[in-house]
Amino acid sequence: MKENLTRSGIKLSPVYQPTKLDDDYGKRFGNPGEYPFTRGTRAYSGQGWIQRELSGEGDARRSNEQFKYLMSLGQTGLDVIGDSPTMSLMDPDHPLARYTVGTQGVSLCCHEDYRQLLEDIPLDQMSISSSAPSMFTVASLYLVAQERGVSPAKLRGSVIEWPFYSEHCSYAYKMPFDLHLRMSCDVIEFCSKHMPRFHGYLEDTYFFSEAGLNAVEEAALGFVEIRHIVRTLLARGLDIDSFAPRIAILTNCSMDFYEEIAKIRAMRRIYARMMKEEFGAKDPRSQAVNIAVHTSGLSLTTEQPANNIVRGAVQTVALGLAGVSALEISTFDEGYRTPSKEAHLVGLRTQQVIDLETNINAVQDPFGGSWFMESLTDQVEARILAMVKDIESRGDPADLVSSGFFKQFFHGTMGRYHHQVQDGEVVKVGMNVHQMPAAEDTLLRDISEEKIPPLFDRIEQLKAWRAARDQAQLLAALGRVHDVVKSGENMMEAVLDATRVGATMGEIAGVLRQAWGTPYDPYGYLKSPLGGEQ
Repeated sequence: MKENLTRSGIKLSPVYQPTKLDDDYGKRFGNPGEYPFTRGTRAYSGQGWIQRELSGEGDARRSNEQFKYLMSLGQTGLDVIGDSPTMSLMDPDHPLARYTVGTQGVSLCCHEDYRQLLEDIPLDQMSISSSAPSMFTVASLYLVAQERGVSPAKLRGSVIEWPFYSEHCSYAYKMPFDLHLRMSCDVIEFCSKHMPRFHGYLEDTYFFSEAGLNAVEEAALGFVEIRHIVRTLLARGLDIDSFAPRIAILTNCSMDFYEEIAKIRAMRRIYARMMKEEFGAKDPRSQAVNIAVHTSGLSLTTEQPANNIVRGAVQTVALGLAGVSALEISTFDEGYRTPSKEAHLVGLRTQQVIDLETNINAVQDPFGGSWFMESLTDQVEARILAMVKDIESRGDPADLVSSGFFKQFFHGTMGRYHHQVQDGEVVKVGMNVHQMPAAEDTLLRDISEEKIPPLFDRIEQLKAWRAARDQAQLLAALGRVHDVVKSGENMMEAVLDATRVGATMGEIAGVLRQAWGTPYDPYGYLKSPLGGEQ
């Protein structure tokens, strides 16, 4: 490991700590890689974070080219976003999907799409994180790996589990809560057994925090969901150390520089203590949570989009100082669209400049021991824990979902944030201060405003592809999915089989709903291939 020096030749130690260590230091902080992981989950390695940019647009082949472009620029992990129909468990030929296919992410609905999406991607070398629905992403990723002779046990990456909040402030699955929760737990259990290096549970606090939540609210709601899912898995008879090592968290990063650093430090400590003291985890890997971050899209403005480059850079510095494991920047044009080629380049180069030119990775947790940072971390931690306690005191969190508690909460935070911006309490340069006449606000606007047209051809191609499938195999596989839902077994093997013979995500999701006793198509346009709505 190379020696780290300042430009003046001063040697930097990987970690700074008190000259005299006492019990309080060990209980509150520990060195990086030591419980309670306040200062970081790993001992100093000299390496920075996994660098990636949100990607996916058009169809799978077009997105595959986007992946290869980013990898050629030095990206070290992939981060995939589906288009609106994909993220809503809707196939592209659904009548409501027509005008959004491929416009805000990649259109994915069947195993062939994933074959094309991952063509020539070294699956045993590249970390693949996906925001697309987890059950179907894991099934196709597992099958693609098998087809290429790569052991699924070597796969790295993550999928999001979001049964609590997705219906209220993101893409709606139109799934009953209990079914959505079971789907998540089935994926986590399957990955723990068959894909042990893969994070089958990424707690995504980013997506709901964009509803105007502050750092404390974001972390508290994340822990409420984590705690409920962990309890559900334990009730199945799983050992905590069989799945907890592969839980990770994806958080937001706003422009509140110091609080975001304190939030990440506090979340590591809360998670470690929760896993060890409450859930009885003995494996240190179960106590040390990897935290990845996507910088805030809500902090961006459509006015003066070049300012968004600065926002992403400031947030990246905060995250580098906090010691995150992976990072993607919300690019300068994301107030308008998913990232363009030019925005991808700027976002990735921003990460690389900060990583390689600033010495930011020379010292772990450089704020550790700061009177200010330790006080702020303690206060953020205390408020997170108090909010978790308050929410759980109101009853079973699952019942709170059904009663609309969280829906009402998000409506309140969205309104609050709108008024904060409108009143100037939240300052946004170019939007509510230092505005510019529209005629002069031209820098990067031509790139930002370029639209991605819907893929109407894909709709017709999918209809032809459906007709060419072996219908007997398809119906038999979908029938097994239906039966497994009824039996209470883990659904993943049946979903794998259905995916293998060409069932689409929309068809499988519809059969899951149908077996649960709800309509195959919650929008009322489509009929189940299995017949009646039982």
